[in-house]
Amino acid sequence: MRFDLVDLQLFIAVADARSITHGADRAHLALASASERIKGLEQAFGVSLFKRVRRGVELTAAGESLLDHARLVIHNVEAMRGDLARFASGVRASVHLLANTSGLSEHLPRSLAAFLRDHPDINVDVEERESTDIATAIANGAADLGFAAEHALPDNIERFTFGEDRLTLVTSKRSPLAGRRQIDFHEAGEQAFVGLTSATALQVHIGRHAARLGMRLHFRARLRDFDAICQMVAADVGVAVVPEAAAKRCARTMPITTVRIRDSWANRRLVICARDFKSLARPAKLLVDHLRKAAA
Repeated sequence: MRFDLVDLQLFIAVADARSITHGADRAHLALASASERIKGLEQAFGVSLFKRVRRGVELTAAGESLLDHARLVIHNVEAMRGDLARFASGVRASVHLLANTSGLSEHLPRSLAAFLRDHPDINVDVEERESTDIATAIANGAADLGFAAEHALPDNIERFTFGEDRLTLVTSKRSPLAGRRQIDFHEAGEQAFVGLTSATALQVHIGRHAARLGMRLHFRARLRDFDAICQMVAADVGVAVVPEAAAKRCARTMPITTVRIRDSWANRRLVICARDFKSLARPAKLLVDHLRKAAA
């Protein structure tokens, strides 16, 4: 069985473009050369990888299987190149970690700081993503580890619980709801809200459950930062639903108060996830071990 990394990169490009012509362009290959390489791949594996349709090509079942493996192989090769380049520059290794907004702002900094202090030869490349995007990237092998809300992950991604992150209603101290200790979310339906931008996984999560309750939330402002949201709440712009950790932190310096949401969906489980913990490179495994201990 003979094929090379160029073949796999071309195969991924064709699969993504659903066109051999456009895939060849993305892979910087002539169309004739690309066609021969695709035929060579199919002969090497003894299966058809694409079927021709009116507007290009579609993957066969065998092609879908190969695409999953090919993405992982290319990711691992890129990781290998990156690690070796870091050796040459004096930095020994790096871990690519994707984290949602809550994890990056409230939960990870202290644990990551301790890990980096104890492992001066390892860098951690942290990138903020939504939980649904993290799930896709981990499944495709585009990152080593993820920190996400468990509800956004499919069953085939491995994970362990890092902590609980209850969502809470935040109000100004002058709000009529400020005297409440807890509330059913539907009771806040008539309030003006300050929220996250509509594309965020957390806002989608909140909106989905509001819709199930027959609620149509009215947003006065949408922002991407919990501190900014709480500042708006403190100024009586509206109420907000934010992670409890962020609410408690902001309440130390802002005139806001928290009201517990009784609905079960408000209790989110935050997890560390990976495609396969056992197959991670050693630096990523060291970080996983550290985060397991921090979670415990």
